[in-house]
Amino acid sequence: QVQLVESGGGLVQAGASLRLSCTISGRTFSMGTMAWYRRAPGKERELVSSVGWSGGYTHIEDSVKGRFSPSRDNAKNVGYLQMNDMKLEDTAVYYCAFGAAGAPDYWGQGTQVTVSS
Repeated sequence: QVQLVESGGGLVQAGASLRLSCTISGRTFSMGTMAWYRRAPGKERELVSSVGWSGGYTHIEDSVKGRFSPSRDNAKNVGYLQMNDMKLEDTAVYYCAFGAAGAPDYWGQGTQVTVSS
């Protein structure tokens, strides 16, 4: 059973930075897309960013482009989401996902990120 566990969430002030981590355990392949999604209060889950298995491809949604960047360390089975210059609208539960591009096979439980003024 593949499991994904997010960590690094918490309460931060607007303009601050935060880095989320996603640790993958169980049998899995490095060749898969690591993605980050989020669900803000009252909104549907949305894609934030993703990175291909080799790290050579990344996708960042316009809403966070220039502020957020994903990365991964396949040797450690860890994915990251660096979040800079955080804004109030970034408040959400953030989910790590892994698998097929655009259609993840595995999901983490999520970690709460709250941005305050």
